[in-house]
Amino acid sequence: MEERFFAAFIHCFFIALGVIIGGSIIGSIGDFATGDAALTSMNRIAERLRIWGIVAAIGGTFDAIANFERGVFDGTPMDLLKQILLILSAMGGVKVGLIIIQWFSQGDVP
Repeated sequence: MEERFFAAFIHCFFIALGVIIGGSIIGSIGDFATGDAALTSMNRIAERLRIWGIVAAIGGTFDAIANFERGVFDGTPMDLLKQILLILSAMGGVKVGLIIIQWFSQGDVP
């Protein structure tokens, strides 16, 4: 595996983490401004941002589909494996972000 792949792997994790943490904190400012419970909405927003954190981290859905297609039809299983690992890295970043937000807002930490 290339060294550039490991950099992309780490980037995917932290991009997904940033989408969840940043989106939920900034999104809850609107609830705070309208007089609603900001910490409660932070958990709700973080749950809704899960899929968008993964999509943002892997660079869009069409790139992932193209890499899967190349791995299956062109006989390059290494591209398929790399794409799966990038998606798993993004999913890990989302999970860590959710745990941090739930810890910060005193929600139910799984």
